[in-house]
Amino acid sequence: MATLSARAAVALLTDWRGTGSTPAYQALADRIRLLVLDGRILLGTRLPAERELAAQLGLSRTTVASAYAELREQGYLDSVRGSGSVARLPGREGAPVETETSGLIDFSKASMPALPWLPDAARWAAEQLPRYLADPGFDGVGDLELREAIAARYRQRGVPTQPEQIMVTLGAQHAISLVARTLLGRGDRVLVESPSYPHAYEALRGAGARMVPVSVTSHEGWDDQGLEQAIRGTSPVLGYLMPEFHNPTGASMPEAQRERLVALAAQQGTLLVIDETIGELDIDRPHPLTPLAAVAPPPGLASPVISLGSVGKTVWGGMRIGWIRADRGILQRLVRARAANDLGTPLVEQLMVTHLLRDWDPVLELRRQQLRAGRETLQTLLADRLPEWTVPHVHGGLTTWVNLGEAVSSQFTIAARASGLVVIAGPRFGLDGAFERFLRIPFGYGPEQLEQGVAALERTWRGLSRHPLPDSGYLADVV
Repeated sequence: MATLSARAAVALLTDWRGTGSTPAYQALADRIRLLVLDGRILLGTRLPAERELAAQLGLSRTTVASAYAELREQGYLDSVRGSGSVARLPGREGAPVETETSGLIDFSKASMPALPWLPDAARWAAEQLPRYLADPGFDGVGDLELREAIAARYRQRGVPTQPEQIMVTLGAQHAISLVARTLLGRGDRVLVESPSYPHAYEALRGAGARMVPVSVTSHEGWDDQGLEQAIRGTSPVLGYLMPEFHNPTGASMPEAQRERLVALAAQQGTLLVIDETIGELDIDRPHPLTPLAAVAPPPGLASPVISLGSVGKTVWGGMRIGWIRADRGILQRLVRARAANDLGTPLVEQLMVTHLLRDWDPVLELRRQQLRAGRETLQTLLADRLPEWTVPHVHGGLTTWVNLGEAVSSQFTIAARASGLVVIAGPRFGLDGAFERFLRIPFGYGPEQLEQGVAALERTWRGLSRHPLPDSGYLADVV
């Protein structure tokens, strides 16, 4: 059973106490409940003892005991003899947080509906299957035809690639985790964006990484000076970055900054793990930016870029096919390490993706049309109903990083469930409780879902205005 120390709990509870009239025990219980719902406190985790948490927070033990009692009554804590207070979800003990959205509008996912051609791809894959059945079916590298199709797509984008440089994975998250646990040692530094994809943080933490954050904003992009200082000053072993349509801000890194980044990483010996899961979901630009793997390093130095991709955002979230593009030496290390956790990627899904990649441009064009319509619908609705929010115009991707104007993101997220909406608080995308002024809002849904979702956002916001939860006063997030 995992244990959350009192010190680690305090780091998660940075801004729990407001200046309003809500009792301290209630505000503390609300914030712990949100941490459980957001997945920042994992189900089955043992919380700190009441006395220890009270000492760290500077509270009376009675206040913490009352907060825990409230959470037990609501079903978010269990008292287990000999184990203290253990995080759970009401009525669904042990269920993943992400499944607790039945009957609610779910804005927690940056996703799109399944590609309409998926059944045709499944039929084609089934027809091809007999020619593979004489083999054992275990393959830690991936089907050769799929690896060739992925390599061909890289070549079309200006990145010379052979199938021997490709490993097929169980989606992008599997790829991130495999790279992290193979290439990192405990205590190694890793350059990360702030904010960033929460599950990438988790994979890197699980491998024992020490994070070196660099700021990214919707309007200004990557902190150029911060990137240089982080790489030169700490010599991170890896850097995990999303230079195209960054999740959650939607920013894209300019060409000149890409060149400086690759040169700097190559000189310092930092491998850049580039997440391209959303990289081809361009909406506006007729000429996509150059993939980072196509940027030439300084003469005499090898490219520092490892590219990760998947079809989870373009085809369907249920299609768990991803890949890693790397030089042969790194790929061999990944293949050897993989067998300790899984024995390969399902073949039928690989065949389906092979079929789709052979005619990929229509897939991207359909997604561009859908995302353009979704973005315009969301922007129009938010401008009409919530004009006080700042909504950046993004050129691609699946989400926009909305500035609420007040540091109430976590309170908003708690209140939104009462309005029938699941949305993720801004701090979920940070390392240290920052981003209380922000919400990530997806626009990959249809017009009816977006209309319902924005109506719920408006109800929640107006409700907070009439009956405000305590304002956190947390202003460390500079944008």
